[in-house]
Amino acid sequence: MHILMTVNAAWNIWNFRRPLVEALTAGGHRVTVLAPPDDSVAHLEQMGCRFLPLEMSVKGLNPVEDLKLQRRLKRIFQEEQPDAILSFTIKNNIFGAWAAQTAGVPFVPNVTGLGTAFLSGGLLQTIAEQLYRRAFGKLPIVFFQNEDDRDLFLDRKLVRADQVRLLPGSGIDLVRFAQAEMPSADAPPVFLMIARLLRDKGVIEFIEAARQIKARHPNARFQLLGAAGSENRTAIDTKTVDAWVAEGVVEYLGTTNDVRAAIAAATCVVLPSYREGAPRTLIEAAAMARPLIATDVPGCRAVVDHDVSGFLCEVQNADSLAAAMERFLALSPEARTEMGQAGRTKMEREFDQALVVAAYREALDVLSGNHKR
Repeated sequence: MHILMTVNAAWNIWNFRRPLVEALTAGGHRVTVLAPPDDSVAHLEQMGCRFLPLEMSVKGLNPVEDLKLQRRLKRIFQEEQPDAILSFTIKNNIFGAWAAQTAGVPFVPNVTGLGTAFLSGGLLQTIAEQLYRRAFGKLPIVFFQNEDDRDLFLDRKLVRADQVRLLPGSGIDLVRFAQAEMPSADAPPVFLMIARLLRDKGVIEFIEAARQIKARHPNARFQLLGAAGSENRTAIDTKTVDAWVAEGVVEYLGTTNDVRAAIAAATCVVLPSYREGAPRTLIEAAAMARPLIATDVPGCRAVVDHDVSGFLCEVQNADSLAAAMERFLALSPEARTEMGQAGRTKMEREFDQALVVAAYREALDVLSGNHKR
């Protein structure tokens, strides 16, 4: 089959869908990636993918720009005539679904998260729901990455029960993200947050909690790893990050193509996000046997077992986050190791990438008419 994968950034395929791409190409399928280009294009082509650049704005809803995107996608789908389209991220899912229907091409979206539209509520959420309902109504399969998002779409009648499939996020390569020994108990504790630096990811709460903890535990270290100043209306600019670094409250690690070294050097990985699909950074950290602290929100609570593999705290509440950090600091080295091991075991049981690959293979069988009930 010729399979086209579309997403709002090429690095998304390279970072999150690599096992799926490898399985598809190993199975003899031709894979074309349609996305805005970035530094990961060369890596995708080395894997055997064909790359097509996609012009699109990833910011907000703009009727004029979004209509142009839909028409652009329709033209590309008609020209390429793939046997199936696998889509990820909000705009590619919604406008790609419309374009695929008019182009007569099978389309399978993956709801990797709901974004700021569902966090905002009010008119913006109403518009987003209408867009999803119209886009997904006639699709045979819609993948979700956590039960909360799936149930929300079912409750709002955005999808039907016969359409939905549940995935364990994008899966995790348990060999590549192998269990790592915890840092020395004599070393200062390191709380690491890996995310795009957006307010919706809880960066402000992380900084505020860090100030509280450092006032009581001056040797504690707090690190941020991820892009600042990205194209998002809740993005935090580099000047703000520089001020935090100058204050001494946080260390900014910039960006990296491989997070494993940063995770291995951390004592605990933190994500105080407002909502997630299936947070990749928490999955990777748990696979490497690191204890987790995250907000009790959709996506995060699917990865973190409270009081077992980590702690859950209240969303948009720096005091609650700081309290969870205090609880972690009070643990013995043995208890921290045990907590990390529990996370690793959960990843082995529930988040192995083989589960995601199998689900997509079954979906392609359904689309090709070869599925045997």
